[in-house]
Amino acid sequence: MKKDLHSVVEVPSGVVVSRDGMLLKVKGAKGEVSRLMDAPSIIVDISSQSITLSRAKSTKREKSKMFSLRAHMKNMIRFVQSPAVYKLKICSSHFPVSVTVQKGVLSMKNFIGEKVPRVLPIPQGVDVRVDGDSVTVTSHDGELAGRTAGLIEKLSVVREKDRRIFQDGIYITEKNGEAV
Repeated sequence: MKKDLHSVVEVPSGVVVSRDGMLLKVKGAKGEVSRLMDAPSIIVDISSQSITLSRAKSTKREKSKMFSLRAHMKNMIRFVQSPAVYKLKICSSHFPVSVTVQKGVLSMKNFIGEKVPRVLPIPQGVDVRVDGDSVTVTSHDGELAGRTAGLIEKLSVVREKDRRIFQDGIYITEKNGEAV
């Protein structure tokens, strides 16, 4: 059965939402985030205090797309007010690992005794800091911060060794203040 759907996302003061075609831009105190909202069947009305999503006689697919768009919009509004913060922990029991950030590149040296360092270019708009055995990833774009933290964790994957013995690596411990 097709139903009429309406959903409202509140826009707090200090946040400006604008739309240019399919591109939605959210600007706040901590930065600006833009995202392509590819859903031409969903009507998006933007006012100064709210965003209204609506669709007459929507199907299940359109309903799921609408609620995904709403979740993305809420996250965009949330992260332009306070940035997304991921905390990672460096664990090394067999070999002393050296993790550094220089000129937009994260470098992991002596991981499991490897001679060649593992490197990861850091995307623009993400701040990565290494302090002792902890790594902090901060960005006003929550999706970009999460992707970067995941790539850092993936950088330290142990290959061709017993994972139960070689538990060295960099692991995500906190996501936006909550333990993982």
